[in-house]
Amino acid sequence: MRKLIVRLALLVALLIPVYFAVAALGAKFGLWGWQFGLGTLIVEWGPRFLITSLVLGVAALIAALTSRPRRGTAAAVVALVIPALGLAYGSHIRSSSDDIPPIHDISTNAEDPPQYSPQVMAMRNATDANPVHPPTTPLGSIEAYKSPRFEDQASRTVAELSQEAYPELKTLVVRADRPRLFEVLENQARERGWRIHSSDSAGGNLDATAETFWFGFKDDVAIRVRPARAPGTLLVDARSTSRVGLGDMGTNAARLTDYLEAVAASLAEAR
Repeated sequence: MRKLIVRLALLVALLIPVYFAVAALGAKFGLWGWQFGLGTLIVEWGPRFLITSLVLGVAALIAALTSRPRRGTAAAVVALVIPALGLAYGSHIRSSSDDIPPIHDISTNAEDPPQYSPQVMAMRNATDANPVHPPTTPLGSIEAYKSPRFEDQASRTVAELSQEAYPELKTLVVRADRPRLFEVLENQARERGWRIHSSDSAGGNLDATAETFWFGFKDDVAIRVRPARAPGTLLVDARSTSRVGLGDMGTNAARLTDYLEAVAASLAEAR
């Protein structure tokens, strides 16, 4: 009986990463919708699976320690640690989400963000994606946020929430000529696997779409380049907007920060 309990607990624990990976990748490859993969398989059923595995792990450890000869202790510990780590990580994510505003449209210039091209807007509209609202729009006037859970932030605008959450995300000021800058912008986008839709050095605009590894969430990115007052200096603004979901867990801000830092570093190396 002890051997059976330990083996069962270990098997269930080892299936945990497989279960979560399948839930996410199944949504990415179109086997089911992201709402089912994330909302049902992970958010709803995931904790139940982890708790069940944790209980089995405890039972296996007790059986291994109280039965003679004492064998299977290491396997029982593994069966206990895996779901415990999973539950701890889930708790960390939930706790972190409390500090992140429920917005999915982030820009280095929240008051005057880059605009998406008609091509990108057509793609968003064709997939029933999140509407792209002006940054001065109060959260409470957006249909998706008309819920009691957002009433404390109903009067806040997307721009205000963005600036408050990500004060370090600002316009990038560079000294470079446009062709060289756009070469770097395009290279850094490609290095990240973004799909570039348009790149217009003369007009100062670049459009692309980024896709997350897990779930395959698509976020659109707009880059705008404008001349600064100082000769030879350009202003680079970037915007990243999720197609689905009310919040982004900070993904869009992290994407823009990483991208612009890489652009600045690449330009510095070329000098």
